[in-house]
Amino acid sequence: MGKKSKYPKYSTGSVDINGQNIATAQKNKKNTINSSYTMSDTEKAIYDGIQENLATSLQDLFTISDETQQKWDKQIDSLKQSGINEINSIYDPMQTALKNDIASRFGNLDNSVFMDNLNSITNNKAQAVADLSESLLQTENDMYTNELTNRLNYISLLSGLNTTMNNNMLSFMQLANANSSSGNSHNSDKYQATLYNPYAQTLNAIANVGQTALKFTYI
Repeated sequence: MGKKSKYPKYSTGSVDINGQNIATAQKNKKNTINSSYTMSDTEKAIYDGIQENLATSLQDLFTISDETQQKWDKQIDSLKQSGINEINSIYDPMQTALKNDIASRFGNLDNSVFMDNLNSITNNKAQAVADLSESLLQTENDMYTNELTNRLNYISLLSGLNTTMNNNMLSFMQLANANSSSGNSHNSDKYQATLYNPYAQTLNAIANVGQTALKFTYI
């Protein structure tokens, strides 16, 4: 019987684009199949940047820096001062007009008509101040909510880019694995063929010998 053929080595797989190898599949010395993807310098810089910014953004998601807080405080103070000025511009003239009207009509401010009207103006002014305070508090809450929304949108963008790049790398590595599997399948077929052919040849030789022996015996 013919010499037994040596089983072929593991067939590696690779993916080349524009002459550059970007993905490989091979077996290491520990008999472990390893798939890898090779990034270009530009791609690596983008990938590292995404990873770094994603980690930082998640870590600081709910943290408001002193600089941002000071910026918000200035905006709130500006709105507060503007609101107070507007309230005063509305109610101070009303109080002055009331005093002048009562003084001209009654000669003094010590009467129930003045006090009732003054209390009404004072109460309305106090309500306006309370409404302003509530509005400023809501504005401050909106600032935080908007900031958090923007951060979450940014994280979502980074996460999407990260997923896209990872899926892209995985696809190329799977293609390298498929190329490797195709090569190994081909090698296996060739190996099986080398096992079958010597066996078939041996059977034919035995048959030929048998026919020759019978022929000599017959004569």
